Amino acid sequence: MSRIGKAPIEIPAGVTVTVDKDNVVTVKGPKGTLTQKVNSDLEVKVEGNHLVVTRPSDDREHRAQHGLYRALLHNMVVGVSTGYRKEMELVGVGYRAAATGQVLELSLGFSHAIYIKLPPEVKVEAKSERNKNPLIILESDDKQLLGQVCAKIRSLRKPEPYKGKGIKFVGEVIRRKSGKSASAK
Repeated sequence: MSRIGKAPIEIPAGVTVTVDKDNVVTVKGPKGTLTQKVNSDLEVKVEGNHLVVTRPSDDREHRAQHGLYRALLHNMVVGVSTGYRKEMELVGVGYRAAATGQVLELSLGFSHAIYIKLPPEVKVEAKSERNKNPLIILESDDKQLLGQVCAKIRSLRKPEPYKGKGIKFVGEVIRRKSGKSASAK
């Protein structure tokens, strides 16, 4: 059996989970509401304050989907109860970020500013302190959407290995390379 799939999901206080006849799971909590369509082969049940996902057989496809849907449902429960938060750092001279509502303005060393319109589910905040790199703080109840938005922002200026300039996650270690001057002759 899938080790992840067989673990029950604990439902915290203030979160309600409903499963309808089409195997659509709806999770409501203080941070928002999320829905996920689960494969019709798998069975999702609410038992007390636990959510349990069971599979009909040990087929390869059923085993794979068992762990997948359990992880997706767990992410939904955590998202509506506590939420997810990502912090990104802009490393580079003149790199700036400013947030106005749902629009993020980035200055990344190009000849023009970049404007990104974020989905309404994602809250954005930009911080700039003196002698520190600018920060972009993103919060959402949907882990998948948050990761997708972060990947899009990061793709605008990935951290490069020689000087370390670019957009990176806070705490991320960039593997650095020595330049051509460091090579032995």
